[in-house]
Amino acid sequence: MTRKPLAAKPGTQPGVFRPDNIETYTAYESLPVKLLDFLFAVMPQRKRTTVKDFLKHRQVMAGDNVVTQFDFELTPSTEVKVNTTREFQTFSNPRLKIVYEDDDIIVINKGYGLLSMGTDKIKDGTAYSILREYLKRKDPRNKLFIVHRLDRDTTGLMMFAKNIKAKETLQHNWNNMVLERKYVAIIEGSIEPEEGEIRSYLAENSAHEVYSTKNPEEGQLAVTYYQTLKTRSPYSMVELSLATGRKNQIRVHMKDSGHPIVGDRRYGAKPSPIHRLCLHARTLRFVHPVTRRDMNFSCPLPAGFYRLV
Repeated sequence: MTRKPLAAKPGTQPGVFRPDNIETYTAYESLPVKLLDFLFAVMPQRKRTTVKDFLKHRQVMAGDNVVTQFDFELTPSTEVKVNTTREFQTFSNPRLKIVYEDDDIIVINKGYGLLSMGTDKIKDGTAYSILREYLKRKDPRNKLFIVHRLDRDTTGLMMFAKNIKAKETLQHNWNNMVLERKYVAIIEGSIEPEEGEIRSYLAENSAHEVYSTKNPEEGQLAVTYYQTLKTRSPYSMVELSLATGRKNQIRVHMKDSGHPIVGDRRYGAKPSPIHRLCLHARTLRFVHPVTRRDMNFSCPLPAGFYRLV
């Protein structure tokens, strides 16, 4: 007896791409109602087995979450989406989190030790490759573009563009469109005065190490503003903002101040008690490249930072 092959999940047939078809419904009942009962009521034209399959194959979203429980209770005004083509393409990765996404940009919270983009030796397992794979699952035609970077060992907020228009608008107008970039670092010792400005010209040697110079013909002008937030010997927590965005700017300027960032062995620091570079991009505020809205994001500091101060 010949067995029939098992049917593939909706939208997973190899070599076939079908765009999402999403139907949206709102629970207007005054009392909580079970999700499956609600779906039966709003989709009377479909077979009950088809509706159950939507739930089984992760094709139903209540609010912001994919739900598979038939008895999940919907509260009044909950928005329910049903993807009749395939399962919802959700994102989960232990090394980065998506903070915001629309048709033009993605803002992420990048984890420690994660490269922003590939190098000659490393192509996969970067923030760029992880996000690109996620977008290609949603639609093979999707694209992703780098508009700025964070060092591998710097955590925090970073933005990517999803189309050429957004990429070029941001890159051509970066200094005008980025309204605020704030970092928090744990530094060795306490800096005096408690707030101020560090200004120098930055150049790079043959070993790819960035250094300060007073010669404007040798390097590019870099300006960093700092403010001490908290001090507990032998460390301090400082907030830093950039007037310019040069490679390794904050790390070099903290070294120049005599108070390198904790864990920054490359720029003169001692070994870190929490085994990491203590630099985090906490705030990113910018003008949306397409809608022109004021976009303002902040993310929590790593827990280890608080343990040091």
